[in-house]
Parts: sequence; structure tokens; C-alpha cells
Amino acid sequence: MQAVIARDELLRAVSRDVPGARMAPLRQGLSLMPMTDEVFDAVTDGGTEGALGFCRLPGGFEKLLARWSAAGPVAYVEAEYFGGTGEQRAAVWADAELVLGPLDAPTKKWFSRSVSPISEALRRLGARRSPGEDEFDAVGLDRHRSNDGWIGGAEGEG
Repeated sequence: MQAVIARDELLRAVSRDVPGARMAPLRQGLSLMPMTDEVFDAVTDGGTEGALGFCRLPGGFEKLLARWSAAGPVAYVEAEYFGGTGEQRAAVWADAELVLGPLDAPTKKWFSRSVSPISEALRRLGARRSPGEDEFDAVGLDRHRSNDGWIGGAEGEG
């Protein structure tokens, strides 16, 4: 999964001019915009380097995320798992600046950190967890394991 996550209203507003942007609702008033090939092509400045160490953050997109964050915090997250192992990476922009991360963690079934990178980013977006769950599950990110799953459940064009 590679996606932008923010408050629903904010993400809908800023993604209107992004060709191919699709929104998927999460819980707690958040939404997710999967990083599809079409979105990637629309927001890249043509740079080929992986920005901030992310695998699929388009070149120059961090500048656009910073601009979007002037209206509220915005996170970019990546998660890759196979057979119970994998890694996560997350960063959060707010007030037009990078304010968290990028955080990363290779994982096995459970994180060695007390909070996973994506859960920590979700906290910065205002997500809250109940006892026995993390923010990742609390907002419903456990519903799909890939961008294709999120795109299939997305609500129309952004």
C-alpha cells in the first residue's frame, strides 16, 4: 500500500485537480488516496529519486504535500508485507512543513517499536485507538492489503 491520508474534507478538496485521484473512506473522519500510476504521473516533477527514502513517493510530491498541509495535517504512508513480514514508512506534513518522519520500521509479526510508523502518523492526524488495537486498525486500514483493494472500494473520482 502506498497512499496519502488526511481528514476527509481536506483530501477531497486538494485532490480535485489530481487526475485519477480516488478516495477511500476510513473511520474517524479520515480518507485515503491510493498512489496509482495515474496519480503518480500527475503529481511527479519528473525526478527519479525516491524522495525521503520512500519507494513510491513521486519526485517533488513532498512539496505538494507540504502545500496541502497548510489546510491541515497530511500523511504519506507505505506498507509492504509478505508472509507476515515487511516494512512500513510514514511521514506527516502540517502547516506547510514536514513535522514527523520519515519513520520506517522493518517488521516481523509485531513491531519492535511501541508504535508502528503508520500508527504514529495516524495519531498526528487525530486518530484514536481503543484498548487492544492500534490506530492502523482503529481507522480501518486493515480492511485491504493493497492499493488495488483500496481502489476497488474507493468512492468515485476525486
